[in-house]
Amino acid sequence: MLWCALLSMPFMGIKGGAYLFVGLCVTYSVFILLTHTFGKIRKPVIPANTTLLTVLLIIPAVAFPLLAGDYYTDVAVLAGIYIILALGVNVVIGFSGLLHLGFAAFYGLGAYSNALLTTVFGLGFWSALPLTLVLTSIAGFLLAFPALRLRGDYLAIVTLGFGEIIRLVLNNWDSVTRGPNGISNIPAPFIAGFELGGLIFYYYLVSGFVFIAAFVVKRVHRSRTGRAWLAIREDETAAEAMGINTRKYKFMALSFGAFWAGLAGALFASKMHFVSPESFTFMESVFIVCMIILGGIASVPGVIFGSLILVFLPEVLREFQLYRMLALGAGLVLMMIFRPEGLVKKGYKHDS
Repeated sequence: MLWCALLSMPFMGIKGGAYLFVGLCVTYSVFILLTHTFGKIRKPVIPANTTLLTVLLIIPAVAFPLLAGDYYTDVAVLAGIYIILALGVNVVIGFSGLLHLGFAAFYGLGAYSNALLTTVFGLGFWSALPLTLVLTSIAGFLLAFPALRLRGDYLAIVTLGFGEIIRLVLNNWDSVTRGPNGISNIPAPFIAGFELGGLIFYYYLVSGFVFIAAFVVKRVHRSRTGRAWLAIREDETAAEAMGINTRKYKFMALSFGAFWAGLAGALFASKMHFVSPESFTFMESVFIVCMIILGGIASVPGVIFGSLILVFLPEVLREFQLYRMLALGAGLVLMMIFRPEGLVKKGYKHDS
């Protein structure tokens, strides 16, 4: 509480920080009083009913661009791209337990691959997309080699280094990536000769890919491969002793996660019509990891909710520019204290 008050002082002044500290103390005291008076207060749980959540998401998702303005439709497109990214991260961190802090590298590889294939080689979006996905999957496969013998913090350091290497290559290889100037004039996708340049059309394109990504990731999670990933995450030594080929499944996890990052990168490049190294920094990787932590690690519906919250909330609070990042950070801290399993708790025993 004192920490939150001190952080707020540059924005609210000493008096405002003091008021915030008193308010937080009173709120916490009331919470403790209610807890001791009425017993442990049950924390709100969002049910992980996939069918219900799917229906509740699809209906407003279809009508959203027809009711919202161009600004929020544009934010929704960006949220859809982040959902695909977060699903890829969830495969690596949530399903397999591999702490990956350089996922923005795959995102950048996907974006730059699509940009180079469409602007330099003259391919269309749909012709370049399979090559982009293959290239990013191969990158994930190659990263698995140094990751095979590493766990925990050591793996995080290696993936962090990989992400920085890719960013520096993109920033300094002027003859190919055009360095800090980036690549511009990336064409929009075409379907049956019709350009999907409008926000509404692109929104539905990204939404379709989000649905496909969520469906495929969910099915893989429930498959034999998903169970093997879960075993590796819980105890790699025990999984190997039970006959699971941990080497093979690590390769699969990193390649499969990179596949979705490549898709997100291609969609991002064709939407923005421009890519530059500044879009694929370490903080981008941290932001994506925050999405799966907030929503619920290893939960597909939770990842979707976490992505939507972290993309839309800063935009909703844009009028309070001085306080929105403070509120966002405080919210994440409170989540870690009172609900560390995320908004949607995943029941592994009765997985759905």
